[in-house]
Amino acid sequence: MNWTHKDLLDIESLSIEEIRHIFHTSSRFMEINSRSIKKVPILRGKSVVLFFAEPSTRTKTSFDMAAKRLSADSFSLASKGSSFQKGESLRDTVLTLEAMKPDAIVMRHNLSGSAGFIAGLLKCSVLNAGDGWNAHPTQALLDGFTLSRTWNDDFQGKKVLILGDIAHSRVARSDIKLFTRLGCHVRVCAPRTLLPPCTRSWPVDVYNDLYKACLGIDAVISLRLQLERQKAGLLPHIREYSTRFCLKQEHLESAAPGVKIMHPGPMNRGIEISSDLADSKGSLILDQVASGVAVRMALLYLYLARPKHEQEIPEG
Repeated sequence: MNWTHKDLLDIESLSIEEIRHIFHTSSRFMEINSRSIKKVPILRGKSVVLFFAEPSTRTKTSFDMAAKRLSADSFSLASKGSSFQKGESLRDTVLTLEAMKPDAIVMRHNLSGSAGFIAGLLKCSVLNAGDGWNAHPTQALLDGFTLSRTWNDDFQGKKVLILGDIAHSRVARSDIKLFTRLGCHVRVCAPRTLLPPCTRSWPVDVYNDLYKACLGIDAVISLRLQLERQKAGLLPHIREYSTRFCLKQEHLESAAPGVKIMHPGPMNRGIEISSDLADSKGSLILDQVASGVAVRMALLYLYLARPKHEQEIPEG
């Protein structure tokens, strides 16, 4: 496939064929990541700026590792300690970065739509690593890739439950778009105060009872409860949330055989998910982390390798 996209801003910009091509390409990079020497020269001479105006461990580290394993040079910039902290505008910051001639900027920002804003300003590729509550396309792609390996790429009719803080979750929004397009039936379950009003227009079934939500499900994605939002009084008490919405083994007794458990991290054990489930045989949480490196290698390869149809992934 000749990749024609300049930027990755959201799941909607990708066709089903392109999503499956990303999965296929990620599979080849999973093989590279299993070698004793995990570096290939595909992006030698390319440079990637990691501009994270919000904290990140998994996404930032996996993009950094992905760039280095493809032999690209990566440079990290956080809002703390940068001119951003001195009052420089987002526009001026990214134009300054582009003047240094990077090939891509991977950006995380707390404002929804910020990735699209800078993509419209810059000639280099922009990869959205999370913008406000809007989108987190690379997380959705790695979640989909993780389940594609488990389900042999057969998503049709599978029931996927997304559990937790739906209102503030860019992961939930991107996962819903990805899994419905792949043919899954998506459910969401949360307290009413953590369900956004727009849920009514989403292609999902909405639950407030976790036992009912788990009936017959094939996979459950438990989300981080964004504790920093509790100042807004969205929940009476964290213990009440844990009592009703912490995923436990008893909830999965009515799930489909072989149900898979996922979490984008970081986990609050005992609040969002019980430790025994997080560490259980059905847990794919660490698989998601491994998939994250392969998927982000695939994305950097697809967006930066030029001419793309002439670049081949080295065989083992």
